[in-house]
Amino acid sequence: MISTNNFHIGLTIELDDEAYTVTDFQHVKPGKGAAFVRSKLKNLRTGATLEKTFRAGEKLSRARVIKRKMQYLYRAGEFLNFMDTENFEQISLSEEQLGDAIKFLKENMLIELIVHNGITIGIELANFVELLVTETDPGIRGDTVSGATKRAIVETGAQINVPLFVEQGDKVKIDTRTGDYIERV
Repeated sequence: MISTNNFHIGLTIELDDEAYTVTDFQHVKPGKGAAFVRSKLKNLRTGATLEKTFRAGEKLSRARVIKRKMQYLYRAGEFLNFMDTENFEQISLSEEQLGDAIKFLKENMLIELIVHNGITIGIELANFVELLVTETDPGIRGDTVSGATKRAIVETGAQINVPLFVEQGDKVKIDTRTGDYIERV
């Protein structure tokens, strides 16, 4: 059991038989009445965000989440195959189980597999990935408004917005949490 007074970002808790991670929290002590903790929780299975308020000092169960280092091998239809880097065991996960993470998944990439109560609930990518731009429209000359962007497709098929100077064949760094362009590599 863990108290809401000990919340920190990244903490995994169990709520209604689901595993959540704390993405944001705020301790509030109003001038009148009892203190409370306002929090934002991310469901590890579905990726949905939940805003919930707890009484200060309320006890919650800590989620038993196991993270295993895996390597993405290949896609076979709608299933993606991964290999455990320690014991070389292979598993297949459906596109539905992976959610939005699939947009930035490249062969041989290392990921962390998230397991809760013996059930695989998703994967966690590195915060940043470097991908090759395979298709983009040319920048329009004279369109130099500050912060102007254009659409680009990277090698995994994901569509992102990039600055006008990025061309086909460039390698770009992308934030996997938001899908935003960071820099050209």
